[in-house]
Amino acid sequence: MSDAQIPIELAKSIKVEGEVDLIKASLRLTETAVGFMERQLRPGISESELWSHLHRVLIAGGGEYIETRLLTSGPHTNPWLQETSERIINAGDLVAFDTDAVGCYGYYSDFSRTFLAGDVAATAEQRNLYQLAREQIEFNADLLRPGISFREFSEKAWPIPSRFEKHRYLSILHGCGMTGEYPIVAHKIDWESVGHDADGVFEPGMSICIESFIGDERGGEGVKLEEQVMVTGSGIERLSQYHYDERLGGR
Repeated sequence: MSDAQIPIELAKSIKVEGEVDLIKASLRLTETAVGFMERQLRPGISESELWSHLHRVLIAGGGEYIETRLLTSGPHTNPWLQETSERIINAGDLVAFDTDAVGCYGYYSDFSRTFLAGDVAATAEQRNLYQLAREQIEFNADLLRPGISFREFSEKAWPIPSRFEKHRYLSILHGCGMTGEYPIVAHKIDWESVGHDADGVFEPGMSICIESFIGDERGGEGVKLEEQVMVTGSGIERLSQYHYDERLGGR
């Protein structure tokens, strides 16, 4: 008798054609819910009330549930992984969230965005944080391709500036299917303690979420971004399509 979990996880990591269609449908529903939530973002609303709008539209559209409570604002954004609270969002606050949504058909739609609250201009520091998070996402997206090993990817990934290392996201990227899945690729500085499957390689058909969190260890606000992509025979296909906040430097 042997444990079936590892071979099952490996098999699940490669998505077949029908699964890709379901993942895309789940993402489109979640993006609709995020769009509705963004339209409700105004100074004076609490984090919890804003977060509830995403839940309502997701469930009404046939989604199942949201796995975490990760929408925060202002200084509550840094460090990441603090839970949504009753904090009142103010004009000029950054508002960061991670969907972590089991949407329609039971498939995970997992992307993150950071918005600027209110009809105000972003500060230079907010734009700098955002630019660094975008840079991390794009650098690692360009690096991701079939045949590269998890260990090589970790070694070549975007180097996090020293003042943001302490509050880095817990992994560079992770698999995504019906929830978070294999593989989970650790940062280079974490590899010896939590890295695994150094000989594993990225293969066509893997649905992958590329992560970024940029928050100074001395405090202040942070920026959370994440993209869901599919590894193809030649590179990646971007699955998540939600826009970035132009006032912070998004396009």
